[in-house]
Amino acid sequence: MAQGQSTRTGREVAVLGVALSDCGRVDDATPYALHAQAARRALADSGLPRSAVDGFASAGLGTLAPVEVAEYLGLRPHWVDSTSVGGATWEVMAAHAADAIAAGHADVVLLVYGSTARADLKAGRRTANLSFGARGPLQFEAPYGHTLIAKYAMAARRHMHQYGTTAEQLATVAVRARANAARNPDAMYRTPITVDDVLSGPMIADPFTKLHCCIRSDGGCAVLLAASEYVRDAARPPVWVLGSGTAVSHAAMSEWDDFTVSPAAVSGRLAFSRAGVTPDEMDLAEIYDAFTYMTLVTLEDLGFCAKGEGGPFVASSPLPVNTDGGGLSACHPGMRGLFLLVEAVRQLRGEAGERQVRKAGGALPELAVASGTGGWFCSSGTVVLGRD
Repeated sequence: MAQGQSTRTGREVAVLGVALSDCGRVDDATPYALHAQAARRALADSGLPRSAVDGFASAGLGTLAPVEVAEYLGLRPHWVDSTSVGGATWEVMAAHAADAIAAGHADVVLLVYGSTARADLKAGRRTANLSFGARGPLQFEAPYGHTLIAKYAMAARRHMHQYGTTAEQLATVAVRARANAARNPDAMYRTPITVDDVLSGPMIADPFTKLHCCIRSDGGCAVLLAASEYVRDAARPPVWVLGSGTAVSHAAMSEWDDFTVSPAAVSGRLAFSRAGVTPDEMDLAEIYDAFTYMTLVTLEDLGFCAKGEGGPFVASSPLPVNTDGGGLSACHPGMRGLFLLVEAVRQLRGEAGERQVRKAGGALPELAVASGTGGWFCSSGTVVLGRD
């Protein structure tokens, strides 16, 4: 996929740097430290100096995010974004950043995230929450047991009822994610699992057993986007932002028109159309997977298979999905969407080691899609990436 095939007006936009902070079990670092570690590593990966960064995006940390984090990193950006829409935040921010760069409002934008969710729980610095709160629209649901996981479980049950999707098919999502994690030295859980292991685990919210649900980890990552004129100074080959789309759906479950359709049906259509490509051309897909059903329904809504055919698709399709092991096995420190972009870029650059995706004849992949989901299918951001 060559530069210039983007349908964007203005300057072309490339991802020039990606990095993870320490991930998994990190008991001796603050979230700010993980932000800084990921940012330094992404800048080193790009080969660009910190002084080149004039745009910054962050969410989830600080009273005045991203002002506090930018100050901690020693940055004084003149373009900022703190959009917070859950796990989809980072695909939405990447879309905003690409638009800003294309329009000339910024040249080099750093997206960075870090969380010590696991360590904080272990140390008693916070407690686990069953719901996002009981104010606003949520006041009509939280008192009746509408926990976060219950919302996803209800949606999965509807898909099973309407289309005949089985628990075994959902379980294969977790099994395949773990198989990918087994080839990822950075993954938190790498021991292979079977469908029976998933089905026989403790029930969390019907139909989800424990292994249908994402892990809880610490970790952070960063992505550096820049205008095309910076490519000549970069240390790595560019990965181009070809198209993006964003969408929101609902806050209250009672306002969700169809539990079997996620907002990725909108964000995906927009991203593929703007990139001038189709789902069939994708070499890999990085999908937000807090629960197994999210992977299945997002693949449907992005157009990889017809509505209702997600069960057979996830059980048998050769499409590489969540190649690092995803939130189900690799890491899930909170708003995981930025990790999807890091893994997609590494795959396109041929830097994924044992888990590297190859096309027929051994060629590197050329096109990837990263699609993040926020809330309980409340928001979606989809980004299509390609390499020269």
